[in-house]
Order: sequence, then C-alpha cells, then structure tokens
Amino acid sequence: MEINRREDGGVILLDINGEIDLYNAPDIKDTIKQLIDEEKRQIIINLEKVSYIDSSGIGVLISSLSNLKKVGGALKIINVYASVKKVFELTKLTSFFDIFDSESEALASFS
Repeated sequence: MEINRREDGGVILLDINGEIDLYNAPDIKDTIKQLIDEEKRQIIINLEKVSYIDSSGIGVLISSLSNLKKVGGALKIINVYASVKKVFELTKLTSFFDIFDSESEALASFS
C-alpha cells in the first residue's frame, strides 16, 4: 500500500493505492495522527485505487474520524468503488462517513 499526500487550499488529500489490511492499516492511522500534530484538520481520503479493505482498515478510518472530530476536524472519503463500496454498505458506514463521488464535491463540502 502507498499513501501519497497532496494539498488543495489547506485541505489534505491522501491518495491510497493498494490493499488496506491488518498489516498496513496502522500506516494510515499514523499518517493522520501526524497531520493532526501538524494542525491539519481537514482531510480527504481517496480510495479510488484501493481494491480491498478489511475490518482493521475500517477500524482505522473510524478511529481517525473520531480523532479528527475531537480537535474540530473532519474526514471525507472519495471514490469508493466495487468491493470496497460493498464493505462500506454492509457495515452501514455509508451513513457514518461523508462519502463523495468526486474530489471537487468533497473539497466544496469544507467551505
């Protein structure tokens, strides 16, 4: 799994590429913790190139959202497709997370 960081108008975008599982999910948590330490509180996670996510990956997203909310931040998720979308639907997380179909919609939601 790779995490590529971009910034657009103060919003951090994390493009994740690969599978999110027990072994690499903590990397996402560490990255978001580091962003919070840098006082970056508006984060978008792009799952466009994620082909698989397991329960530990879901857990990391939930805890990251919780940690961001504690400091007045927000986490949006974009480009959730195929089997990953099915996991979000089965776990009823589509109502828990702000999920957008495009980067521009997610960026606009911060204004």
